[in-house]
Amino acid sequence: MTYSIQKPKTAAPDQTAPFLVLDGVTKVYPTASGPNVVIKGINLEVKEGEFICLIGHSGCGKSTLLNTISGFADPNEGEVRKRGQKITKPGPDRMVVFQNYSLMPWLSAYDNVYLALDSVHPNKSKAEKDHIVQEHLVMVGLGDAMDKKPPQLSGGMRQRVAIARAFCLRPEVLILDEPFGALDAITKEEMQEELSQIFLDHKCTILMVTHDIDECLFLADRLVMMTNGPAASIGEILDIPFPRPRDRAQILEDPRYYDLRNRALDFLYNRFAHDDITD
Repeated sequence: MTYSIQKPKTAAPDQTAPFLVLDGVTKVYPTASGPNVVIKGINLEVKEGEFICLIGHSGCGKSTLLNTISGFADPNEGEVRKRGQKITKPGPDRMVVFQNYSLMPWLSAYDNVYLALDSVHPNKSKAEKDHIVQEHLVMVGLGDAMDKKPPQLSGGMRQRVAIARAFCLRPEVLILDEPFGALDAITKEEMQEELSQIFLDHKCTILMVTHDIDECLFLADRLVMMTNGPAASIGEILDIPFPRPRDRAQILEDPRYYDLRNRALDFLYNRFAHDDITD
């Protein structure tokens, strides 16, 4: 008699379920002095194609929250679900862009992007992968620099490579952890404009951590403001009403801009003031 071993069936995504849900998410890290509750009871529903910015003081668990969505950290309580399926590990449907670029310094911009694409889609033809890599490097303005290695590129150009690498995999969720924090003011504004256009063109769902209120108001559909840690939670959510495509000069002339900015400043510097206001 022979027996066949059947693999457990993986439930299909529920297309009627909310796109991304954080349901009572709590994350605790052990320390020498006892458990450190970083975030506690986080509840948030994100729509498909929405741009969410997270803001809060240092130590409020913004990056930890992103790590539970990307699958790098498992919540101690609660869960994160995408289309009804619990997230338990990283996957190419959720790509992360870090502040420090995370590029291979010995590889060209082209090869850094190609390596990621080849790892996720090894069965695509070389010609197809070559087309995708070049298309995305051109998309972020690096058509003439794709053969340069990271040490030959400026900070803004390196961040463009990281964004091209993430977008070439066509993720459903793009997770950005302070991607422009190390850039100068002019380059930062250029990258914000570029990200806004990419978002408009590709309609990817984006979650981004930043300390810059003006950046949030220019990029986001909603601004999620975190209370102070430990045991940080969501204190308030602001809806950003400006239509897309967005023009920075027009937004700055809109009285709603300053009302929203003042509400965010009041939250951070009065209601949840912190001795350390920088990261």
